[in-house]
Formats: sequence, structure tokens, C-alpha cells
Amino acid sequence: MYKRKIENVLQSWLDDASHKPLVVKGVRQCGKTSSVVDFAQKHFKNVVYLDFREHPDYKKFFTPNLEVDAIIMRITAAMPNVEIEAGNTCFVFDEIQDCPWARGSLKYFHLDGKYEVMCTGSLLGVNGYKTPDEKKEEEEASIPVGFEDIVDMYPMDFEEWLWANGIKDIHIEYLTTFMETKQIGKVLAVQRRIVDEYKTDMVKYAAAADKSRIRECFESIPAQLAREYKKFSYTVVRPGGRGRDYAGSLQWIEDAGIIRRCYNTEITELPLDGHRIQSEFKVYMADIGLLVSMLEEGTQSSILQGDLLSYHGAIKENLVADIFGKMGRKLYYYHKDSGVELDFLIRYKGQCTPVECKATTGNAKSMRTILKHPEKYHVTNALKLGDYNIGRQDGLLTMPLYLAFLLKEA
Repeated sequence: MYKRKIENVLQSWLDDASHKPLVVKGVRQCGKTSSVVDFAQKHFKNVVYLDFREHPDYKKFFTPNLEVDAIIMRITAAMPNVEIEAGNTCFVFDEIQDCPWARGSLKYFHLDGKYEVMCTGSLLGVNGYKTPDEKKEEEEASIPVGFEDIVDMYPMDFEEWLWANGIKDIHIEYLTTFMETKQIGKVLAVQRRIVDEYKTDMVKYAAAADKSRIRECFESIPAQLAREYKKFSYTVVRPGGRGRDYAGSLQWIEDAGIIRRCYNTEITELPLDGHRIQSEFKVYMADIGLLVSMLEEGTQSSILQGDLLSYHGAIKENLVADIFGKMGRKLYYYHKDSGVELDFLIRYKGQCTPVECKATTGNAKSMRTILKHPEKYHVTNALKLGDYNIGRQDGLLTMPLYLAFLLKEA
């Protein structure tokens, strides 16, 4: 079992005397199940694991009522070898989005107080895209607002990858595959299977009228990032496409944790969220490896050999967006029609700080413009990530791109 940052989150949850049943949400294949089960096995004498995706029949444990003792009676009747002891048992509900009644039971487990409950879910942010029967079941189950603690888990970041390789101190399948085989082809096969699973989810969970639009939005992402100005355009999704037709479909993909939005800002000042332009945003894949897998065969080799030319910049931008997103940072950028454009803006050491991640080692014209006019832009320090050593000249700090995860200080 590889060390993951979620372990500290789980420990803080357990140490909090007022904690409620826990729900860990995140995209598929980011290691939720293995992390939660490993934690539960280390901290509890008995662990009762229920996977509602693998065993849909487990839903019967939560009907006709949600009384805790009745649920336990039904579980032990069907699974006689399970050990359940008050004060020493943790229930793990896996893929809880597939059993709304199980999620509804969290309120009663919390009020009962004799057992711990930890849950995982892959599509818990997705609302309004269920079949009529699923909507009815969810409404009747009554999601327990105020009776659950919800945390996000992300795919493995670079720092966790270093830990996994013993460099300091994944259960994401494709990184495990690479570490075991060192074969890019095998990794690519796993990545493409995960992308196919995303598309299957779009078909399964989306309303019939939205299925094709969601897929069109998703499949347009590589082309969106190829544009010189990468603001998301609905006309790239489909010629003549309009926001009113596709905005809900894009929101579905974001709610599912597959993409991240990066918002343009009116000015380069804090608070960034207060100055964001709601209608202007770029879209990045939440996992850089999956973006590359969506491109044609041979792209991985071109990346390693430095042959990608202009698209190399898109990949580096998405990589930085991936790193910042997994750090919990919201994403912002700055663009003006005058030609000034900054890849990212972050709050760093109490200041609004531009971040550039150019594909080449050349100078960043917009960055120089911003730094030369502090009276206009209110920026005194900036960061440039790329093929550089660590260095500083005036207000500009350069550093290797792979060290972006160290920019933690807000």
C-alpha cells in the first residue's frame, strides 16, 4: 500500500471527537477504496465492507427501514461470518452513489453512535442526471444533510509518486503499472480503459437528451487546449455550438471530477475569486496522464523526445493545473485583448502572484510587462516554471516545473 496524502485527512477525521460518518469522493481509479479500506483495517478490530457496484443485491440490507440494529440484523443474516461489535467496528460503503438508501442511513448511524462508517463515491457531485427511478429512490432515501463529513481525494500527485518510489520518506492503476513494468504501452492501455469508463459513466448516469452533448464536450478538450488562446469555446465542441446548449453538459463533467475550470480575472489583485469572470474560463483535464492518452498513438514518444512543438505548451499548462488542483488550489489566469496573458494567478505568500509555465526557455513578454508596471497591476513577484534551475532575478523566481507542488504557502 503506497503512502497517500488522504491518510492525514482520514486521521484528522477520526481524531475529531465530533466527527460524523465520512464520505470520500473523487474520480475513478484515484485510490479511494484501497486508502479507506487500508485505514479502516489499521484502526478497527472489525471491518464490514459493502461494494454496491460489485454487489447490487447489498441494497436490500437498507430496506424496508434504516434502523441501525435492523440493518445489522439483515447483514449478518446474509453474511454469517461477518463480525460486528459495538465500539470496534467500521462499516465501509463503497460506491455509495449506487445505493442512496445506504447514504440515507448515515444519519441513523451517527445518531446511534456505536459504529464508524466510511464511504467512497465516484460521481457524488453529479446531480440531475439520473433515470426517473433513480431520482425517485434518491428523493425517498433523503440524503443526510448535516450528518456526514465529505472530503475530496485526487489522483496521485508528483510528491506522492516520489514517496511511492522510495525517494522520500498509487494506488492509481496506471502509475502502478509503470512502476512494475516500465512499459509506456501498458500504461497507455490502462489510461485509455479509464477514459472509456468515463464515457460509460456518461451513458449510464446522464439523461438521454444530454448523453451526446456531454461526450462532445469531453472529446473537445484536447482541441480546446490546442488553441492559442485556450478559453473554452462551445463552437469547438460543435460548429455553431452555444453555451445555453452545452453549459449543463460541461457542468456534468466538472461535477464528476474529470475536469477543472480555470477562470479569467478582471484584474491581478486579491481576492482572486472575487475578481473572476464567470463566463470566461479554460478547461483542463484533472489528470494529465488521461489527457495525453486521449491524443493519437505516438504522442508519449514525442513528449519524451521534445518533438511536440506548440502543443507541448498545452501539456505543460495542464500539468501545472493538475498539480495545483491536487494541492487544493482553485485555478485562475489573466488575459486581456491587449495581448497581456498569464498562464495562472495564485495567492502565494499573501500576494497575487503570476505563474508562467512556458514550453521553451524563452522570456515571457507578458510577465515582464506586469512586473515593469506595479502601479498598474499591483504585482511585485512572479514565478516561471519550466526547464530551469532555481534562480531569482529581481522579482522573478524561476524553478523546475516538477517542483510546482512546493508552492504551498498561501
